[in-house]
Amino acid sequence: MPAYNRLILAKASHFHPGVMPHALVHPQFDPVAFQLGPLAVRWYGLMYLVGFVLFVVLGKYRARQNLLTGWHPRDVDDMLFYGVFGVILGGRLGYVLFYKPAYYFAHPLEIFALWQGGMSFHGGFLGVLVALALFARNRDKRWLEVTDFVAPLIPLGLAAGRLGNFINGELWGRPTDLPWGMVFPQIDAQPRHPSQLYEVGLEGLLLFAILWLYARRKRPLGAVSGAFLIGYGSFRFIVEFAREPDNFLGLLALGWTMGQWLSLPMIIAGLALMIWSYRHARRSEPTIVG
Repeated sequence: MPAYNRLILAKASHFHPGVMPHALVHPQFDPVAFQLGPLAVRWYGLMYLVGFVLFVVLGKYRARQNLLTGWHPRDVDDMLFYGVFGVILGGRLGYVLFYKPAYYFAHPLEIFALWQGGMSFHGGFLGVLVALALFARNRDKRWLEVTDFVAPLIPLGLAAGRLGNFINGELWGRPTDLPWGMVFPQIDAQPRHPSQLYEVGLEGLLLFAILWLYARRKRPLGAVSGAFLIGYGSFRFIVEFAREPDNFLGLLALGWTMGQWLSLPMIIAGLALMIWSYRHARRSEPTIVG
């Protein structure tokens, strides 16, 4: 075992005597990556930056492959501008409305306290859909044409965000006795699922590979978007069985988490969109080849 992990394990065992000596232990990274004078640059913010950079790099590659279908690399920069606002506004409002509506209605000024944390993927996703609709209208493009273009660009950004969650030691998993269970010393001595890493692998890397390969061939309008909805919704639904529910919500109806209840409509919408897409394939122009 590396010396640093032994030190962390020793500290964890001191505060939590029940920690098993052979257990994996979260490294307890410093959330601040580096400082520039009074400015503290955090790992989580850097992960957002990585996500945006990957979006631009992959997006411009896809655009160059689709110049004949009306896309240009500069479109990616404009989509990112729209998307950033969609992610931030939608993500924050989604967290407020989906997770803590009573609290924020009683403390409305704290809605703007983004530095305190609290963002919802599902809210951010809805915000991005609205932002892309505005982009499509401004560029005289069909909305589904835009979402088909964007869908394969999203998963690696999601992976970067979940890696940021792991570095921060937040959104940990439920207790487990599996050999890769990990102790999060700031919580307790119980090995837990490193559910953040599950999400990196499923919602990030695997979903990216599926969508990137699927979008390389001509698909009916809306099919790539439908595949994203099904893929993300399904992977998130599965991971939620290993992820600790929010302590202020717990498990909801059917023993499901809020994340599962919010993912279910994504899966249903994705299936409906895929069915619609292929049924109307003969009357719809094919999407881009990426």
